Formats: sequence, structure tokens, C-alpha cells
Amino acid sequence: MTILLFVVLALLGMPLFIVLGAAALTASRDAQLDPALLIVEFARLAASPNLVAIPLFVLAGATLGQGGAPQRLVRFFNALLGWMPSGIAWVAVATCMVFTAFSGASGVTILALGGLLYPMLKNEHYPEKFALGLITSGGSMGLLLPPSLAVLLYGVVAQVNIGELFVAGLLPTLILFAMVGAYALLRGARGAHRHRFQWHELAAAARAGWADLLLPVGVIGGLAAGWLTVAELAACTALYALVLETLVHRTISVNALVWVAYEAATLVGSLFIILGLSLGLTNLLIDAQVPMHLLEWVQAQVTSPLEFLMWMNLALLAVGCMMDIFSAIVIVTPLLLPLALHFGIHPVHLGIVILANLEIGYLTPPVGINLYLASQRFKQPVLAVFRATLPFLGILLVWLLLLTYIPALSLWRSGGG
Repeated sequence: MTILLFVVLALLGMPLFIVLGAAALTASRDAQLDPALLIVEFARLAASPNLVAIPLFVLAGATLGQGGAPQRLVRFFNALLGWMPSGIAWVAVATCMVFTAFSGASGVTILALGGLLYPMLKNEHYPEKFALGLITSGGSMGLLLPPSLAVLLYGVVAQVNIGELFVAGLLPTLILFAMVGAYALLRGARGAHRHRFQWHELAAAARAGWADLLLPVGVIGGLAAGWLTVAELAACTALYALVLETLVHRTISVNALVWVAYEAATLVGSLFIILGLSLGLTNLLIDAQVPMHLLEWVQAQVTSPLEFLMWMNLALLAVGCMMDIFSAIVIVTPLLLPLALHFGIHPVHLGIVILANLEIGYLTPPVGINLYLASQRFKQPVLAVFRATLPFLGILLVWLLLLTYIPALSLWRSGGG
């Protein structure tokens, strides 16, 4: 009954750190344990070598967003892809994916890029419903790319190599890009104009945006080659972004930089509180043998890895409808990881599937943040936004099935296993 009360409070909008803190204190009291044990988890969290990467990557994303990276990315991808059939749609998806990886929270993508891309699509005679659905759903299509905060958070919670996770997300993201682009080619580009390819515009756009484009390449290369640890790479990324926007492009003044740091610190602070409390609560659940009882129940009900993955997807889609992605990662990962290991599912594959499920949650009510942000940004009713995203939601679900039942798409670097 107490658990149900906490779930209801979370669904009604009470801040998650309050719900988790109250749940952890209640659980420690019921187990007759000292509540100080919860603080011990914060100390262990602070000692995690990858923890420092989170605020540094968040600072880098906030700096790039404030410094004009969205405009430079739009210009470059428009010069590179705008000449293709449905080229502007490809531009929109590519830009949203890259910027979502930078910003760490896909809602920011809609706010930062919506005012640029939505009019572009409409001016090119794309149907308004298609343009609305593409921008709204595009804001959640880059969460597997480096330096995505969601990937970092899963790696910390699951204690999985973050470099392997970033590499594993490349092929799934490329597949999703191709699927959405193919749909745009079939459905969205009727009557849309095509631009001539111009080398001089591509060269000019590349000169303006080459430093932004090199950042994800550097992150991937550094992690894949093992040249730097995640924390070292995060420090380099934050310094790179600060130098780029304050000294090279000079788009951020000292006063503006204070607000960028404030914005980043606010997000990081809320994440750390939630992460520490959730890990403390997880330890209490382990002491109470809740994961073991859950494993016994699943073993009795589920007979194969494929069946487990099917039920896991259904559960995660439900979680994504009711909870933001960062909260969901820290809550469901400790419960699902031992079950997945029991069925022989690789932790990296599990991470990609979990994140893909929660990525879809951005587009599903009642908590689908992209729906509400797009409604506010484009002055459209939430129901109209949701209807516009339905075709893209269908594409994401097909993509999720591919990732779930073809592990080689996530484990391609290791040959599928």
C-alpha cells in the first residue's frame, strides 16, 4: 500500500527526489536499519570515476546550445543534404540527432531548433502535420550518440563500459536515420522543392561548423581507441566547447557564461540527488531480497530470452509513458540487469534496448515531454501534436523491435556477442 502511494505521488507530479527520499526512509525504517546508510551511497557515488563526466558533458552541451551550434549545424546539413529528394527532412533529422546528443535532454532540441527547422519545412511545402511530427519526434532521436547524458547515466548505474555503449549506439542511430529519411521520401516530400548542390556553400558551412562536427567524432574516437578515460574525455570536451564559443566564435560573453553554468548546474544537481537516493533505495531493496524474489517469479513465468525481452519492452514502454528518462534509468536498470544476465542478455545490448524504449517515452502521454514542448513552441494543441507524431512513433516501434531481437545491431563491434 505504501509503495502504491509513492507511485501515485510521483504520477501526480511531486518532485521525484522527494518521492525517492521518502520511499528510502520508509524502507529503511521497515527494515529497522539506520537511515544514515542512505548517505553512504552518496559517498560511494561521489567516488565513482565516471561521475565527473556527467557535469562536464552537460556543461559542454549547454555551452554549444547557447553559443550558436544549432544554427551552424542546420546550415552545414542543409548544404550537405538539402539537394537530395526530401533533403530538408534529412537535414532536420540529422541536425536534431546531433544536437540532442550534445544537449543531453531532447526537449531542449525542440526549443533550440524548432524555430529554425519548422519554418524551413513549411516553406519547402512539406505538409504542416508532417513537419510538426518530424520536429517533435526528431527531438528524441539522438540519445544513443556521444556524448549523450542518458548513455552516461546507464553506464554509471549498470557499471558498464561507457565507451562500448557509445560505439554500440552508432549503428542503431544510423538505421533509425535511414528509416525516418525513407519515410520522408515516401510521404513527406510531395511537392517539395529540391535545391542545387553548391560546393561553395558546403565549403562555407563546413568552415563555420567544422569544430562542432568534430566534437562527436573526437568523443567516439577517443573512447573507441582507449586514448582517454571517460572523465578525461569529458574534461576535454567541456574545455573544447568553452574555448570554441568564447574565444573562437565569440558568441558567449562572460556574463552569459554564468547563466550557462547555472543552467548546467541546475540539471546536474537534480540528477545527482535522484541518482544517490535511487541507489540507496536499490541497496535496501537488495537487502530485502526484492530482486531475488523478482527473479524467481520471472523464472517461473518466462521460459526464454525472447519472451523476457518482449515483456521487458512492454514494461519499459509503460514506464516511459509515466516517468522521465533519467529517473527511469536509475530506477529500472538495477532491477532489470540481474534478470537480463540470467537470460544471457549482454549488458550493452540491454542498455541500448532500455534507452530505445525510454526514447519512445518522449512521445507518449501522459509524461511525453516532447509533446508538451512542441505544443507550446508551435502553438498547437497537445492532441494535434500527438496525432502528427503517430507515423514516427510507429517507425520507432519497428526500430525497437529490430534492436531487441537482433543483438548484432548493438554488439556489431564484437561480432554480435
